Amino acid sequence: MRGHQKYFAVEKRNGELAPQFLAVINLAKDSKGLVRAGHERVLRARFADAQFFWEADQKCRLADYLPKLAKVTYESRLGSYADKVERVRSIARWLMEQWFNLGIPQAHVADADRAAELAKCDLATEMVREFPELQGIVGGLYARAQGEPDDVADAVYDHYRPVGMDDPIPRNLIGCGVALADKLDSIVGCFAVGIIPTGSSDAYALRRAALGIVKVILDKKLPFSLRLVIGSASKALHVYAPKRNVSPAQETQILEFILDRAKFVFRERAGFSYDEVNAVFRAGADDLVDAQKRLIALRAIRKSKNFEPLTVSFKRIRKIIEKADLKDGVTVNPELFQSDAERELFSAGREAAVKVQAEKRAGRYEQALDRIAGLRKSVDRFFEEVMVMDEDKAVRENRLALLSEQLREFTTIADFSEIGVDERR
Repeated sequence: MRGHQKYFAVEKRNGELAPQFLAVINLAKDSKGLVRAGHERVLRARFADAQFFWEADQKCRLADYLPKLAKVTYESRLGSYADKVERVRSIARWLMEQWFNLGIPQAHVADADRAAELAKCDLATEMVREFPELQGIVGGLYARAQGEPDDVADAVYDHYRPVGMDDPIPRNLIGCGVALADKLDSIVGCFAVGIIPTGSSDAYALRRAALGIVKVILDKKLPFSLRLVIGSASKALHVYAPKRNVSPAQETQILEFILDRAKFVFRERAGFSYDEVNAVFRAGADDLVDAQKRLIALRAIRKSKNFEPLTVSFKRIRKIIEKADLKDGVTVNPELFQSDAERELFSAGREAAVKVQAEKRAGRYEQALDRIAGLRKSVDRFFEEVMVMDEDKAVRENRLALLSEQLREFTTIADFSEIGVDERR
């Protein structure tokens, strides 16, 4: 009614579909009821077609359509939809195992595997051939009608979701797992064969798929490593047809592609500022749920009096380290300290690091950032009293190592040097 005839569906008070519809017609009146009768006749014929296809499709189980997918090409270099199903099943199982090991009781591996197995079967049905826009939906309805568990049927119905940022995510964890697996397989597979979105060209809607991945993760607060799940999808592409390899460089490119969409969501949807997002992502955003927690903490702590001055100092530290080109492996030697300011920064930094690590492990990022901000006086004193680029090479490298240690230790939540401030203050 909605898609083909542009009619409005009518619902009962309890939300059930009522046997009426509304149509808007540019006529003064329909005194003889001819217009109404004509629309009813058209709609009755469409419903008769749908009923015929439904009854024809029900003559065999949904899973019986799976072999037919071997003749339905997904992409010439990525094989058929039957091949895609096997890859999606592998990724979905991996996700469920990860979540189950994290103590999420709804992570049923067998149900996710079954839902992934059935998810694309409706592509071979008569109903979807006639009404392509119902793919997924029809599969979910058939699965329910044929006695599949509710979680499996709902997962099949929902696995294309979300198709946009305003679209709801799948209603259960099984559906979220299959949806993520399907979208990840599409992105990894297409990148592996060189189908990468450029400009307005995005034939396989990979940007939308990446946005869907981000929305599912954040809305459902699903903890896992993007890098690891991309690795799982790459392994599936290698183990199952077409058995293509994904290079480490391609995996990194895929990760950056998804993270770019995540940055967009945090800035445009969640309202975080550009520099806050850059600061957190530079510190690492492999786990988007964790990145969101750090963003919230950063936005709260940047209002404190010590934050902005310390940010300026961290910018200065990064510039000094990058310009000096300090060699890897150089460690701090307290015996080479020549001033109390050096000793104070070293001592305060080591003491704060222990407490910051404890706060981070507990997920208390705001408290951790507050402790880092508390280093402001020690950092200020160091720059006021110490000449970093001393003529003595050993002393100079030791001071650079001390600054490098501060930068390395205290930029794992957010890289302060990315925060925009007025450095003239």
